[in-house]
Amino acid sequence: GSGYLTAAMAVMVGSSGKVVGIDHIPELVEISKRNIEKHHADLLSSGRIELITGDGRMGKPIEGGYNVIHVGASAPILPMELIRQLADGGRMVIPVGTTSQEFVQVDREGDQFRKKSLHGVIYVPLTSREEQLGTN
Repeated sequence: GSGYLTAAMAVMVGSSGKVVGIDHIPELVEISKRNIEKHHADLLSSGRIELITGDGRMGKPIEGGYNVIHVGASAPILPMELIRQLADGGRMVIPVGTTSQEFVQVDREGDQFRKKSLHGVIYVPLTSREEQLGTN
């Protein structure tokens, strides 16, 4: 994407936090980097933001998991790979569905996961790079 939400989250987590942004289109990762460098280059140079090209449906596993996962495209079903990457006490928000979508909150407490539907939404689908570019 544009990098806006990644930068906003990096400001929110403060100097001791870290935000990982993932997009499967390398050009969009570069656009995000350029946009963030224009206004908040320190967030990149300090390592508070890491932008990577990858499959957002798979996330990026880290030791200890993530406190927050925000998904900016709709998954047809809740992606267990991302849910597993939540830290204990972590929360994920994600649009889920195809034609009818809902914004879903998933909270992790130990080995338990609670799902809560927040409201209806309309997002673009979370797809593979090939599907998004129409090359499949």
